[in-house]
Amino acid sequence: MIPNDFIQTLLARVDIVQVIDRHVSLKKAGANFAACCPFHSEKTPSFTVSPTKQFYHCFGCGAHGTAIGFLMEYAGKPFPEAVEELARDVGLEVPSTPSAHAPARAEAEDLTTLLLKAAQFYRAALKKSPRAIEYLKQRGLTGTVAARFGIGYAPDDWQPLAGAFDDYQSKGLETAGLVVTGEGGKRYDRFRDRIMFPIHDTRGRVMGFGGRVLDGGEPKYLNSPETPVFAKGRELYGLFQARQAVRTAEKVVVVEGYMDVVALAQHGVEYAVATLGTATTPVHAEKLFRLTDTVVFCFDGDEAGRRAAWRALENALPVLADGKQARFLFLPDGEDPDDAIRRHGREAFEARIDSAMPLSEFLVAELIRRFPPVSAEGRAALLNAAKPLLVQVGAPLLRTLLRRRLAEVSGLPEAELGALLPAGRATSVPRGPAPAPARTSPSLLRGLMKCALLEPELIRKIELPKPEDAGPEGDALTALAEFCAATAGPLTTQGVMQHFAESPHEPVLLAALTAGESEGLSGESLEIQLSEGVQRYWMVQQRRGVSAAAERPGAPGLPPEEAERARQRRLVQERLRPRR
Repeated sequence: MIPNDFIQTLLARVDIVQVIDRHVSLKKAGANFAACCPFHSEKTPSFTVSPTKQFYHCFGCGAHGTAIGFLMEYAGKPFPEAVEELARDVGLEVPSTPSAHAPARAEAEDLTTLLLKAAQFYRAALKKSPRAIEYLKQRGLTGTVAARFGIGYAPDDWQPLAGAFDDYQSKGLETAGLVVTGEGGKRYDRFRDRIMFPIHDTRGRVMGFGGRVLDGGEPKYLNSPETPVFAKGRELYGLFQARQAVRTAEKVVVVEGYMDVVALAQHGVEYAVATLGTATTPVHAEKLFRLTDTVVFCFDGDEAGRRAAWRALENALPVLADGKQARFLFLPDGEDPDDAIRRHGREAFEARIDSAMPLSEFLVAELIRRFPPVSAEGRAALLNAAKPLLVQVGAPLLRTLLRRRLAEVSGLPEAELGALLPAGRATSVPRGPAPAPARTSPSLLRGLMKCALLEPELIRKIELPKPEDAGPEGDALTALAEFCAATAGPLTTQGVMQHFAESPHEPVLLAALTAGESEGLSGESLEIQLSEGVQRYWMVQQRRGVSAAAERPGAPGLPPEEAERARQRRLVQERLRPRR
């Protein structure tokens, strides 16, 4: 665990312009620096770096963060490595504090070290195996693409890894999924006489393997078992190598096999990933839609392929948002992506990707195929099957359009269908009427956040309110106030934003920060605006029914919440009195 105070100190010393300029050529643009975004393809620069706030933001794709976040996103570094690199740059030594998770973290580090060593052994073994090299050549792979994916070979022996590990009998190799203990306690390698595909996490660490037989043995593919560092339902093969290509292409193609990913990359389609011998899971879908707006699922056109596609559809529905697209590409029977791109070439394959069937069309077409609406009973069965699917749709506009399409298919008026099909995700209904909470104006709360983020040290002079029942902006303001109050070290914009990176509050804080940067506020003007904003907040609250007695010190009978609000209002008013 790296102490938060150290992160704040580190980011206060680092110059984000220098960090990013090592990787992306920045040009001065007014008070900031600009460049074409390294995270998506564009011709007009929309990527800006603020030397004042030590923060980058792309107005095109929304990428944003601190110097730490940039090294993690652009260079694929894990958080500790990014911190280590920046600390070295400014001459700091990274401290650490004990953690309850330290033993598990140490075990994970040990396992990834073992797996990396095994990957290096398999790569070296490939170079010594003419038979394995010839197999890859027959599949059309070059040494360059094999090296990019770290492809190796597990020799045809019972204990080939014994030569790479002096501690072959250790429990760690078995925990990592590399060694199996058979009857009588005899140990042997899990992977033998197979082409080895290392599976990397998004930070580039080896966490498992997929092994393919060279001849006709069974199973055709053998995967690492579940381990403390590897879960099939959470990871995707090739995602680490494909990240930049996905951003450039603004889409990702999901295929079913390791060799499909490698073959597509060999022919220039570098934005493909594969599931690890499992169906597409909700975690897969969420991870992909976080990376890009368009996900194309590619399957065989046979019955098994359509079942796999339907499973992918079901798991994509909850994470879809309006503006995100899931599409489905079905290849001719007996043809996989590897075959298709070798036979027809990149241009033809990408044309198929571009014409892939939208999720909405596939959903309706599949329902019609399963429940032909040629009778009242068929239409009823179709709508009954559609009902649980619509409940899962997380995109309001898409859900509305799907209901309209289902009305056309069933022959029912849309208004009549609305009473039968759910309008949104199922939610628990509270007993009795619940009054709508009084919400503070979002623009007022956003203004307070804007000032506090642009000059976080002001929070130590002016106490921020902690609104209740004010939605995401109220929650974000409360979290911001509590974090700053608990931080002993320096408070900086970049330090605060790093703390909230990937939290539910980050989008709200980012919107306030980018609005504030565009206004060019700083120094005394921010302090005045924050003071006036806090005072205005309490005036609004008073008009909404806070007792006037709360204005008097020591007023009897006040609930604790109102007493605290009164105390904060008095503090603000005292701070705003003209100094003599």
